[in-house]
Amino acid sequence: MGQNNTLKIVSVFAFVALAAVSCWATQESLHLLLASFPQFLCWVVTIAFFIIASFGTKLIVDSLNQNVYVEGRGKKLIFGVLIVLCFWLIFSMPTNTHTFFYRSSIESITSTDISTTKGYLDQLKNNTLTETKIRDKQTEFSNRVESLLAELEAEIKNDANPGFGPNAERILREFASLLDVPKIDPLSLKDHSVQARAQLVDAYRSKIYLLRDAKLVNIRNSMIAPDEDTYKAQASTDWLNLDFAENVIKSGDLDLNDAASIKDVNNRLVHGYSTIKTYSNYIDFNTGDKEQYLPTDEEGNPKQAVTKVERMLSVFDVWKDFLSGKYAGRGLIIWVLLSILVDIGAFVFFDIAFKKDQYTI
Repeated sequence: MGQNNTLKIVSVFAFVALAAVSCWATQESLHLLLASFPQFLCWVVTIAFFIIASFGTKLIVDSLNQNVYVEGRGKKLIFGVLIVLCFWLIFSMPTNTHTFFYRSSIESITSTDISTTKGYLDQLKNNTLTETKIRDKQTEFSNRVESLLAELEAEIKNDANPGFGPNAERILREFASLLDVPKIDPLSLKDHSVQARAQLVDAYRSKIYLLRDAKLVNIRNSMIAPDEDTYKAQASTDWLNLDFAENVIKSGDLDLNDAASIKDVNNRLVHGYSTIKTYSNYIDFNTGDKEQYLPTDEEGNPKQAVTKVERMLSVFDVWKDFLSGKYAGRGLIIWVLLSILVDIGAFVFFDIAFKKDQYTI
């Protein structure tokens, strides 16, 4: 009898210890999901639900124990199973897993989300994509100019047909079209000597280069976005806000496990995501990132982008991503098993502490 009482007392303490771990993990998950919800109430809900789940396991154990009398054994078994499903499998176990996984992964996921978002904001504030397109267009144009100049030089210096003939006139017409001028007047040739023809080529080159430089300016002006100053300023502000958060995190002055702190970081990311979405035409996305910042539904319609950090705050999104394979290699299955073992251990000690010891009617 004394040993039995000792076992029950030990089981009570063991149950309280494991239940404390489980309830802490559950309320942490709830507080992350519902940051505006008072943390005290998260504790109240969590403890109440865990006690109910524990009572459900006791109903199951008592219903299966043939050494004691249980009125309505079948009904209590079914009721116990339903309680365990609702209050443990649907509530306690998923939230516990969420907390364990969140604390093991939030730092790396936050770092990745911030650095990737800063990279795209950097493209906007430095106008990287537009500048690249402008340079490509200007390079293509300059190469065409040099190609025509080479044709013109070869035509003028052709010893078999020296001077300025029909082919040279055709090349000048192509130059006029390329340079967006009405026409290019031919220059006079003093004689057909090698020196005179070389001087003529140099004169054409100087004239063409002046027109080329003017066209290069026009290409740039035509490709500059009218709202360039707006998105560069907005991107710069968002970039600085994220850079500040990144530095505070690295210095250890910001606790990513604190609901208010991670919410502040996420708000900064949300602003960055919004700017990236608004001005996505000026961004060159890496493979796979476009869907993150510009998500669409099954019909191809745009939908609200959700930051990687924000998805980590939601137990529903974490499990959804886990089941779809997005967290492969991050060890989430270990935290699932740990959550199950902690809760099962608590339930076992609860059942030992409060089990019926004798057959009663």
